[in-house]
Amino acid sequence: MSWRGRPACQRQKQDLVCLAHIRTAFALSNGTYGSPRMHRDLVDDGHRIGRHRTARLMRENGLVARQKRRFKRTTDSEHAWPVAPNLLALDFEAEQPDRKWGADISYIWTAQGWLYLAVVLDLNSRRVVGWATSDRLKRGLAVEALRRAIVNREPAPGLIHHSDRGSQHCSVDYQAALRKRGILISMSGKGNCYDNSMVETFFKTIKSELIWPIAWQTRQQAENAIARYIDGFYNPVRRHSSLGFLGSGCIDFRRAA
Repeated sequence: MSWRGRPACQRQKQDLVCLAHIRTAFALSNGTYGSPRMHRDLVDDGHRIGRHRTARLMRENGLVARQKRRFKRTTDSEHAWPVAPNLLALDFEAEQPDRKWGADISYIWTAQGWLYLAVVLDLNSRRVVGWATSDRLKRGLAVEALRRAIVNREPAPGLIHHSDRGSQHCSVDYQAALRKRGILISMSGKGNCYDNSMVETFFKTIKSELIWPIAWQTRQQAENAIARYIDGFYNPVRRHSSLGFLGSGCIDFRRAA
């Protein structure tokens, strides 16, 4: 047992120093940093440490990155409702707002279970023109997001509305709401994830900037945060590289002018 009284060797001392920095960085990341990011963080701070050593220190001290991604299937294309042709054909450019919209549904994991988010996005300004949440993946969720978009924007006939082939967007109620406003219906090709990439990009943005860094305890907590993000930041403030680093508000201002 004489080893217990021996002073720590130089490598053990270095481990203790690195571990202190690892614990701090792990806390600041809200528990989201795994060993690759942690290693880069340590190196950038001037620590001479390898990735395997970083991973070992994290593993031995129970510092496991929180799971960021959970997969939940939201597209149910096995239905009997009619499917519209693809009018966009990967052409996501729109000269003015309210000429092309994209719609889709995604999901957020909370301690209470899944929260589903439906959005309608203007492809010109990147603005979320309508959105809604629900604890159930039902047709009414998509209809509510579309209803809000129509009320907010009052689009002229001829607007192209693009979505996937999911039952929520192919339902009788959803299609009737589009046709009532003279909106042209467009849908992605079967199994083609690129056909609606503009809306997928929005979901990736909101998840990386808002959803993934936080362990959501309740659906209401997540919904409140989504409202603040979309209505308080993404729509009026956030700059988009695809718009020359202008915000959606600037594009809408030009529209109004």
